[in-house]
Amino acid sequence: MKKTIKSRIALACFVLAFIPMAAFSQEKAKPWPVPAEFKSKANPIKSSAASIADGKQLYLDKCANCHGKTGVGDGPKAKTLDTPSGDFTKASFQAETDGELFWKTKTGREDMPSYKAKMGDEDIWATVNYVRTLKK
Repeated sequence: MKKTIKSRIALACFVLAFIPMAAFSQEKAKPWPVPAEFKSKANPIKSSAASIADGKQLYLDKCANCHGKTGVGDGPKAKTLDTPSGDFTKASFQAETDGELFWKTKTGREDMPSYKAKMGDEDIWATVNYVRTLKK
């Protein structure tokens, strides 16, 4: 009888310790506001087989380490980040405008580096064309 009570207490302590950790690990990314002029900015690079291929190569070289090869946020470096790397296949991501994706890539924040000095605008736009193909 005493053994059962101790087992239940131990289980309760484990559950109480685990719940906050589980809640923390599923924390949503905080909002990332984008200036209005970028929300409506159109992609000047036409989405074509060539621009998607270029964007894929750039993505694999510059983005996959954190965002994963398929864009679900499971790249080898993702576990070391303080902020979630995001899932590009989700409808909420795909609902963002091309201009929003361009601005976020170019400016960065927190763990997401700025690509202003690492990629030209045309390369960022081509990468946007590629991540549009990463749908579930």
